[in-house]
Amino acid sequence: MTDLRPLPARSALRFPLGVGVLLGLGLGGFFDGIVFHQLLQWHHMATSAGYPPDSVENLRLNTLLDGLFHAATYAMVVVGVWLGWRAAREHGVEGWRGRDAIAALLIGFGAFNLVEGLVNHHLLGLHHVNETAPRGQWVWWDIGFLLWGAAMLAAGYALWVRGRA
Repeated sequence: MTDLRPLPARSALRFPLGVGVLLGLGLGGFFDGIVFHQLLQWHHMATSAGYPPDSVENLRLNTLLDGLFHAATYAMVVVGVWLGWRAAREHGVEGWRGRDAIAALLIGFGAFNLVEGLVNHHLLGLHHVNETAPRGQWVWWDIGFLLWGAAMLAAGYALWVRGRA
């Protein structure tokens, strides 16, 4: 069935917000997993939930959970790329601006940090941002992570709104 709705003028087409948000969510997850889990080794998925990295068995479980986490973020990126390709194929990219793409990515990346930080760090206590720091400082690292996410989300939203003007 053919969609008979008229397309907006090329200049009115904006970078698809959903595409950028999905890509930002995935990139936020990749950053978290690669930098905090693997490179810095500050935490893994369940290191504060009774599975500290003090045995091979616990490391195996955390590695599996980290892998499932990466698979989920990879899926977000794949869906974002697919939706972006589809939108570009259907409508072209002539009206897409880099500012809109950056705004949408920041919204997604910031949303990832806020949701992951609130759920995993604060509500469920699965892990904390920097478990190599003294335990009394963990909350400050977690709060910093939330503030970083909120700043990215706010900056992305401001860019997105400014692009509509």
